[in-house]
Amino acid sequence: MKKYEIVKKHDDFDNIIHNGKYIKSKNFIIYNKDSEYNYPRFGLAVGKKIGNAVMRNKMKRYLRIIIDKNKNLFKNNKDYIIIIKKSSTECSLVELEDELIKLYK
Repeated sequence: MKKYEIVKKHDDFDNIIHNGKYIKSKNFIIYNKDSEYNYPRFGLAVGKKIGNAVMRNKMKRYLRIIIDKNKNLFKNNKDYIIIIKKSSTECSLVELEDELIKLYK
């Protein structure tokens, strides 16, 4: 992901989570909301229940790889917050990718 495609501000996260629509699955929660940008923006959230810092960073790395490979599936003019659940630590990269694609479609 490019730097401009990342949602980083706490206010933006809160706005998207509280005012956007969401979809849930076994391993993910995806919030989305319209934005004024001509490209999709992504925010990643991994809670401390997932594991230590190494595990959390690994999950974020996996998610960035999945997003980069499938960026064309996401709509422009939207902001996305993807929250990773604890059950995702037991899945492989391929399983996570399949679930995220199915969830988004």
